[in-house]
This record gives sequence, C-alpha cells and structure tokens, in this order.
Amino acid sequence: MPSHTLTVGFDLDMTLIDSRPGIKAAYEQLATETGVYIDTDLVVSRLGPPLEQEMACWFPADQVAAAGDRYRAIYPDTAITPTTAMPGARESVEAVQALGGRAMVVTAKYEPNAKLHLAHLSIGADLLIGGLWAEGKAEALLEHGARIYVGDHVGDVRGARAAGALSVAVPTGPCDETELRAAGADVVLPDLTAFPEWLRTHTAG
Repeated sequence: MPSHTLTVGFDLDMTLIDSRPGIKAAYEQLATETGVYIDTDLVVSRLGPPLEQEMACWFPADQVAAAGDRYRAIYPDTAITPTTAMPGARESVEAVQALGGRAMVVTAKYEPNAKLHLAHLSIGADLLIGGLWAEGKAEALLEHGARIYVGDHVGDVRGARAAGALSVAVPTGPCDETELRAAGADVVLPDLTAFPEWLRTHTAG
C-alpha cells in the first residue's frame, strides 16, 4: 500500500475537464472520413462509458475496433485544444496535494490522450491511469490506496463502491443528482468548486 495518508481519485471527462467540444470535433472528422452518420450532439450528451460502447452505436461490430483506433489517432489534433478545465478542477487537485496527499486520475479514456489533456490544461495530477470503466476503476483505486473517488457518472459511483472508497459525485456530466444518489453516492456536490472546502472539512473530522 502507498505510504501517503491521503489518495484521492478523480474521473476525467465531465469531472475535471469539459471535453464535449473536443470529442464532438473528433467524431465529426471520423464521420467525414468514413461517411458514417454520427449524431455528435447525442454522443457528447452521454460521455463516460468506454469508446467501443459508443462506436458500436454507429458502426457494424466488425468495424468498431478500426473506428476506435482511427478516432484515437484523430484525437490529439482535434480534441485537445477545444477542451476546457471544469470550474474548480485545478483547485481540487491542488487541495489534495496541499493536505500532503496524492491526486490520481482514473478514466476510461485512452491514457495517452488523457495525458495530453492534463498537460494542456496544467492539471497537475500525481498519477494517471486510463482504460478503466465503472467497477474496473476499483483495480487502480485499490492498488494505490485511494480512499475517495470523485466522478460525474453512475459508473464512477460503482467504481468507488467496488473499491470501498467514499464516492463523491458531481452532477456536471450526463447523470443528475437523483441518479447519482440512487447509484449509492455518499456525497453529491454541485460541482468541483465545492470540493476543496468539503475535503478540508472531511479530513479535519
């Protein structure tokens, strides 16, 4: 187990970053290249699950892997620049570190592209692990001793619960407060701007 007394995990899309403009642009280019119709507004309204799950809505099963590979290749040049940090994202990561802890990002996103986002937006997480979704996120949370996991999706809540971590949710993505609480979120904050003060109060207790 890590020696740090506090490790907090964060989801990426719609938790730390608003990747909707960038993802929309990447899907639009993919649609242009392939000639396949993709409702990009629908796509960005339900971010969270693995890429292949979304691709399967638009491409035949035998083309999903290739479409996903092409999307990941398109992504750095189309999706990084339009993406912005969510309000409170940097401050939330820094709040963990100010308490002597580590902030880790655990995301379903392809890890090299996730790394580009963090670098571009100067979000200084201590650790990044990509390619994990829902209960699969528990693998990384357990390995690194994360006691708190912050996310916007019911899949993030499930991941936190599977790891025995406190689930802190923000309804800034596709899931509203009711859905997040029904999934078992321990804490629901309006957005990440409320996280630093919540964390200070939580750790002081």
